[in-house]
Amino acid sequence: MEYRPLGNTGLSVSVAGLGCGGNSRLGLGRGASFEGCVTVVRTAVDLGVNFLDTAEAYGTEEIVGAAARSYNRDRLVISTKAIFKAGDSGQTVTGQVEAALRRLGLDYVDIFHFHAVNPVAYDHHRDVLAPALLRLKEQGKVRHIGITETGPRDPEQKMLTQAIQEAPWEVIMLAYSLMNQGARHKVFPVTQRRGIGTLLMFVVRNIFSNTAYRRDVVAKLVEQGQLDASVLSDGDPLGFLVAEGGAESITDAAYRYARHEQGADVILFGTGDKDHVRANVESILRPPLAPPIIERLHASFGHLTGVGLDLPGPVKKA
Repeated sequence: MEYRPLGNTGLSVSVAGLGCGGNSRLGLGRGASFEGCVTVVRTAVDLGVNFLDTAEAYGTEEIVGAAARSYNRDRLVISTKAIFKAGDSGQTVTGQVEAALRRLGLDYVDIFHFHAVNPVAYDHHRDVLAPALLRLKEQGKVRHIGITETGPRDPEQKMLTQAIQEAPWEVIMLAYSLMNQGARHKVFPVTQRRGIGTLLMFVVRNIFSNTAYRRDVVAKLVEQGQLDASVLSDGDPLGFLVAEGGAESITDAAYRYARHEQGADVILFGTGDKDHVRANVESILRPPLAPPIIERLHASFGHLTGVGLDLPGPVKKA
């Protein structure tokens, strides 16, 4: 495993981080047992993954906590999140953090995020809710303060573009992939300059794992004039990543593309299958794609906004 600093937090994090939500939710999404889900987490940690990201909305905090008790707490970096609404107060934040700690069975969480913050709700989170997180940080219950975007509902990343310029955010979670590259220009230059840690989600979604769905999405983009029809000339618009790029699969290429982007700290992957844990980690640890392939990806898809940001749910069909 490779480790790197998470911005200026002082935390050392694995470049591969286990996302405990998404479609799989560690296996809960397909009806796996509690112990089976714990095994998925432990498989990741035993491979060197030390970053575990969960949330109240995922329903996996108890699983993460149970798995964490098998290890030295200092070895792990645990991140969780909660969603807040208009009218919530600092007292609400305190209650949510304390409830999360109870579910996790921990005395503190390394990062607590405001989860899926819409642009219109940002000021309330910054001005009304964040002071409570700062007090919890002073008490040692939260080590670092984070905020996550709602990619499908804010594809232009308006919220994060503002947040990364302001206190108190130390870590952000954002959508980034080889077909959703906006953060390369809007976000990463600022986070690197200001020392804000980055957690990348939506790196692999249905558009990369489902060939028929991918062709359908790209065909619609061609019809809308957002892509040139030549991208469909070989059938699969991303087939060149395997044929010419040396990737084992398009999913493999997607992980490697994100992993080696300047400004990317942790690449989050999700699965409910312990065998897939190893495959995902191996992809994230592989060398970068060849420069000509990166250039082609930037030239072909760098202008797109919000492509592939489907919310968790059933795998889409063409």
